Amino acid sequence: MNQSIKIIKYFITVGGWTLVSRFAGLLRDLIMAAYLGTGIIAEAFQAAFSLPNLFRRFFAEGAFNLAFIPLYTKKLERCEDNEEFASQALSTLAGILILLTLIAQLFMPYLVYATASGFTSNGRFDLAIDLSRIIFPYVIFISLAAVFSGILNSHRHFTAAAAAPVLLNIILIATMTLAVKLDWNMGKALSWGVALAGIAQMGLVYWAVCRIGVKLFLRLPRFTPDMKKLLILAIPAIMTGGVVQINLLVGRQVASYFEGAFAWLYYADRLYQLPLGVVGIAIGIVLLPELARSLNSSDEIEGKSALNRALEFSLLLTIPSAIALMVIPHSLISIIFERGAFTASDTLATASALAIYGVGLPAFVLQKVLQPLYFAREDTKTPFKYALFAMALNLGLAIGLSFSFGFLAAAIGTTISSWAMLILLWRGSKNMGAAVALDTRLISRLPYILLASIGMGLVVYIIQYFLDEALNTHTIRYIALFALVSSGIFSYALFLKLFGIISFRDVKVLFRRK
Repeated sequence: MNQSIKIIKYFITVGGWTLVSRFAGLLRDLIMAAYLGTGIIAEAFQAAFSLPNLFRRFFAEGAFNLAFIPLYTKKLERCEDNEEFASQALSTLAGILILLTLIAQLFMPYLVYATASGFTSNGRFDLAIDLSRIIFPYVIFISLAAVFSGILNSHRHFTAAAAAPVLLNIILIATMTLAVKLDWNMGKALSWGVALAGIAQMGLVYWAVCRIGVKLFLRLPRFTPDMKKLLILAIPAIMTGGVVQINLLVGRQVASYFEGAFAWLYYADRLYQLPLGVVGIAIGIVLLPELARSLNSSDEIEGKSALNRALEFSLLLTIPSAIALMVIPHSLISIIFERGAFTASDTLATASALAIYGVGLPAFVLQKVLQPLYFAREDTKTPFKYALFAMALNLGLAIGLSFSFGFLAAAIGTTISSWAMLILLWRGSKNMGAAVALDTRLISRLPYILLASIGMGLVVYIIQYFLDEALNTHTIRYIALFALVSSGIFSYALFLKLFGIISFRDVKVLFRRK
């Protein structure tokens, strides 16, 4: 099978499971919004849940794995002792995470204050501390799960790792249902549900690693030459992840000073994470081991093809998604979230944030395509330098603009700094030679993808105008939203077909098993 087709199939596998996970997450947030709205319990839980996710991206997905996967893939391709290396890496990370969790339990008030100092004005602060202590051990399980996932991805086994996040959403939905029926404390029930979900996710990917015949053992961490090299690569990547997380913290800090804003940004973030997760995360997961493999074999053509198909796949799905988020944010938020404790004023504020995030969506996704170019070459320092600049820009915008734009300054800062980061990554990649050049196919298709996306945006805008009454009628608004979204999908596909970008033959080849 053609290598480009294989890579796109991998994207679809990961993206498909990620789509299932995101829809399950959307259902989870829909239920949470109905039960908790944007009140004290909702904001305290969201702040508490953000802490282990922050450190998970710090140590596992956002840093450790970016250093681990190229080294593991190299050992795998050269038939060196990849199992011993993975066991050492797993033991080292487990030791760090257990120590981190113990320290976090002692200093939890300071961690919550660093995340949301505005909570000190009411009961949100003490509640967030209590919930954070329950949730924080989740970081151990989910970070180890990320390493198991990295091993699976290096072996080109993507399904279990991509499906694991679905478990979190299923468990949290079940937890909320039981909490209502059995009159449990909703905040504490959700927090214990997160911890349980971490164990379940880790168990699933560990089982998948065992199934492919990789044997791993936990032992006392040792500072071997392999671990020294891993840490030398991981430390700048951890610092890069730290800069990214500081950007998120800045936004949360700004939001915490506006009542309800923490939840508004959370729900907006969850919705734009749907296309970001499906496209950006899928590409990042697949592309890093593929680029590392092509560099190890000195196959410049294969590396160039992988990069260009990743860019094409990203733009094909991200540009229309961004336009949709900018054109119909109010319809999306009102119909998905507005019920129970989530009011019309919450919808208006959340939709405004979502539209701003939509402007930055292509930048968020394309960063996931370009960063593996550096990490596959074991260069973790350059992205760190770029991330520092983006952090300074975000900090200045989020704080400076908050006096004029309120909580929306956080979304504006995140969006503009993401575009700045993308520009820096692209300019830096120019020094990597012909392997990162755009090919003729991508250059010729890009203008038509833009035109098709703009055409889709116009169609959706017009149909939204005619469906306005239906979109605001309680009994039929779900059908109206389905019709609106479907019109966007079908009109975009039609434009792509008219411009010759896709064909039914392409679709049949992609979904053929062999």
